[in-house]
Amino acid sequence: MGKMNFLEKLDAITSKNKSLVCVGLDSDLSKIPKHLHGEKNPVLAFNKAIIEATSTIVQSYKLNLAFYEALGSIGFETMRDTLRTIPDDIVTIGDAKRGDIGNTAEMYARAIFDEAGFDAVTVAPYMGFDSVLPFVRFEAKGVFILALTSNKGARDFQYLEAAGTPLYKHVVEKVISWNQRKNCGLVVGATHPEELLEIRSMTEEIPILIPGLGAQGGDMEKSVKYGTTTGGTRALFNSSRAILYASSGSDFAEKAYEETERMRCEINSFRG
Repeated sequence: MGKMNFLEKLDAITSKNKSLVCVGLDSDLSKIPKHLHGEKNPVLAFNKAIIEATSTIVQSYKLNLAFYEALGSIGFETMRDTLRTIPDDIVTIGDAKRGDIGNTAEMYARAIFDEAGFDAVTVAPYMGFDSVLPFVRFEAKGVFILALTSNKGARDFQYLEAAGTPLYKHVVEKVISWNQRKNCGLVVGATHPEELLEIRSMTEEIPILIPGLGAQGGDMEKSVKYGTTTGGTRALFNSSRAILYASSGSDFAEKAYEETERMRCEINSFRG
C-alpha cells in the first residue's frame, strides 16, 4: 500500500485517536519549567515530554517555526528532533505563514516539506495563486491558507468590502477554486463563530485549522458545531499555551495530558 496523502492521514488519525485536538508546540524557553533548564537542550526535553504524554489523544501537532528560528542554529535541530519524536501516524503542521512568489515560495516549500518533513504548512494568500502554487504542487501535503485570523488586526484587511463581499470570503472562494489536488485547507479563528459557520457551509469537506480557543477565548461549542463537517471531522482545534504551560512544575507533562484530554472530551461532546 502506498503512503497516505494528507487528507487520508488526517482522517485516519482523527478516527484512531478520536480527537480533533491540535497541540501547538510553540515552546518558549523563558516559559518552560525551570528544572529543565539544566538539560542539554531544554526545549527538546520539554517537547519530548509533552509529545510522550499526549500522543495517544491528539490529532496533530503544530510547530510555529518562529519559536525555533529564534533559537538560532540549535533551533533547526530542535525542530527536526521534535518531529522525529512524533509518531508517524500523527499529522504535523509547519506553522510558517509563508507568502512569497516564484522561486522564493518554491524554496520555502522544499524547506518545509522535503527538508523538515512536515505533513502540512500554513501560507498567506495576499500575493495570490502564484505564491501558493509551489506548496500546493506537493500533492501529498496539506496547505492551510489564512482566511480569517483570530487576532484583533484581522479587521484591518480581512473584513474590507471588495465588490460588495468581505475580503475573507473572496479568499475562501479562491481556495475552493485552487483545490484541484484536494490538498488545500483554511485557517479560520475560533473568535469568529458566525463567519466560521458561513465558511464551513461554503467549503463542505475542506479541512479547517481553527486557532484561538484557549488563551484567545473562542467559543468551544460554536467552534465545534460550526467548524466541523456534517460527520464531525475535518477540523483541527489548536491550543498551545493552555496545554504547554498547564503547570510550571515537574508534573508539567501530566498536566498537559489532563488539559489535552479535557479539551478532547469537550470537543467530542459537541461533534456531529
